[in-house]
Amino acid sequence: MRIKLPGSRKVKSTVLAVCAVVAIVIIITAGINNKKEKQIMQAKIEQQQKQEKEDQEKIKIEIEEKKKKQQQLDQKAGQADALFYARKYDDAIKLAEEVIKEDPDNYIAYNVLGITKIFKSRTLDEGMKDLDRSLQLKSDYGYAMFNKGLAYELLGYYDEAIEWYNKNLKVEKYVWSYYGIASIYGRRGDIENTVKYFKKAIEVDPKVKETAKDEHDFDPVRGDERFSRLLK
Repeated sequence: MRIKLPGSRKVKSTVLAVCAVVAIVIIITAGINNKKEKQIMQAKIEQQQKQEKEDQEKIKIEIEEKKKKQQQLDQKAGQADALFYARKYDDAIKLAEEVIKEDPDNYIAYNVLGITKIFKSRTLDEGMKDLDRSLQLKSDYGYAMFNKGLAYELLGYYDEAIEWYNKNLKVEKYVWSYYGIASIYGRRGDIENTVKYFKKAIEVDPKVKETAKDEHDFDPVRGDERFSRLLK
């Protein structure tokens, strides 16, 4: 059944035209609004991407600055170590303590501080605590293990020295740990072990022969041909 709309044909046409115009306006308006929403959303996405990029750059700069600062502190700790070997103990201690003040977890500085204190005071006391702290911060730090061996050897605790030299050798084939063990056995007149470890030291660095020529620790075995042959 067909529905007849009231009014003349002209009125009906006008009403339909108005409805069509309204519909078109609604569609256009919806399209404009949708476009604006897309533009707003795109702007938000671009702003978020920009912010993320800026944050990443900021983090990158902070990491680089932190890395640079750490390198500077490690270099400073290395300078303290050089002062220790130059027997400028007070200067070495001062520099190591400056590093630790800025970086309380700097295992390199604790290592230098510990061995320097021991050589200066000729006691284990505080210095050994610093060496232990270094190893707490980095358990596989071979240099601190070597220095513990060196400290024990310096003060005549030879069994403990050999123990720590051997611990060092488990993480690195360090020539002076082999040499240190050899020199301890040399003091004891133990020619077999002296030769055994001195050979290992020579394998790592043949230059130790020159050091050994004037090393009094080897005096008890120097007359043995097995040792003297190694010096040639």
